[in-house]
Amino acid sequence: MNANNLFQALLFIVVLLAAAVPVARYLSAVMDGSSRVVRVFGPLERVLYRIAGVDAGTEMNWKQYAIATIAFNALGALFLYALLRVQGLLPGNPQQFGAMTVDGAFNTAVSFVTNTNWQDYTPEQTVSYLTQMLGLTVQNFLSAATGIVVVIALIRGFARHTAQTIGNFWVDLTRVTLYVLVPMAAIVAALLMSQGVIQNLKAYQDVPVLQASTYAAPKLDAQGNPLKDDKGNAVTVPTPLTKQTLAMGPVASQEAIKMLGTNGGGFFNANSAHPYENPTPFANFLQIFSILIIPAALCLVFGRMIGDRRQGIAVLAAMTVAFAVAIGVELSAEQAGNPTLAALHVDQSTSALQPGGNMEGKETRFGIAQTGIFTVATTAASCGAVDTMHDSLTPLGGLVPMLLMQLGEVVFGGVGSGL
Repeated sequence: MNANNLFQALLFIVVLLAAAVPVARYLSAVMDGSSRVVRVFGPLERVLYRIAGVDAGTEMNWKQYAIATIAFNALGALFLYALLRVQGLLPGNPQQFGAMTVDGAFNTAVSFVTNTNWQDYTPEQTVSYLTQMLGLTVQNFLSAATGIVVVIALIRGFARHTAQTIGNFWVDLTRVTLYVLVPMAAIVAALLMSQGVIQNLKAYQDVPVLQASTYAAPKLDAQGNPLKDDKGNAVTVPTPLTKQTLAMGPVASQEAIKMLGTNGGGFFNANSAHPYENPTPFANFLQIFSILIIPAALCLVFGRMIGDRRQGIAVLAAMTVAFAVAIGVELSAEQAGNPTLAALHVDQSTSALQPGGNMEGKETRFGIAQTGIFTVATTAASCGAVDTMHDSLTPLGGLVPMLLMQLGEVVFGGVGSGL
């Protein structure tokens, strides 16, 4: 690990730990109702409860809390499934995307509701703007909020010892969403837009390429099927390439909660390696920070809520040590470079013109340091977002994210799954 890698790793850890303290204080105050924000917006909160028919003054036992959690997320899955199936009939679809298949819609609905965000489709070729905003982005908020309120209920169970109730699911969900996730996501989205992350509802843009070229395209019959010659080989025709299509969309608003909620499902197929999702080193730093700030703060929330802050500090310290070790191994392995390329006399040294190391599958604007920290953060918290292709990591560099995935969020739990 060189000096630049060490500096960036230490800077990130220091910023994360420093920010976790006020976030934990605020989150604790929101959940116990003592925050000034809760008092100011209390009337709005009570209006929402009246509309929904929620008795905010009545707490639930663990069975009621669990049933409410499951029922709420089941309804969310059904709504998202229906939206994906009928998106072709709805507005907010300038590219005229049709309905997602039955199995694809079911897979996507379950994936986003459970904070898994596994994607078996290419988003910019499959999902309309309305579905992105009303379906996927909403579930990014709600799945993250569900994970937070469940861990808050668990902590209350520890703190109250013999109490029969652990809070009110609807109150907890409302407060986490309105007072924590929405404000934080708005701030992150604004910062991302300042860096060049796009936020619009325009149709996709066709632009001329800088250097025209020609490629062999399959020749099709009247029905659109590829033609073959007498030997069974595909018939191709030279086709000029003079323009490319740039995907548009409300990216920044979804990108913010994608990271804050440790969701991970990208607006584009390339995820956070795409320049419209993650254009600059600062945007990349902000996204890594967004992945871990709430998980880090929840450790301290645990200490505050059980009445012994030392317990929260101990949990956070243990996670931070494991995280730092993982970063050290990851950056050292990737900075050492690929031995196969070294045998071919490929220059992998660090210089003013290149970061050096194993840059296969990485974005040059991020280099080894930011890519390695992102890789460790996203797999530690089970976020799923990527700014590099993990298959291109060195053997030891690939071992680190695999080990973190197998540990199951022991090193900073994902927001959508609790502490």
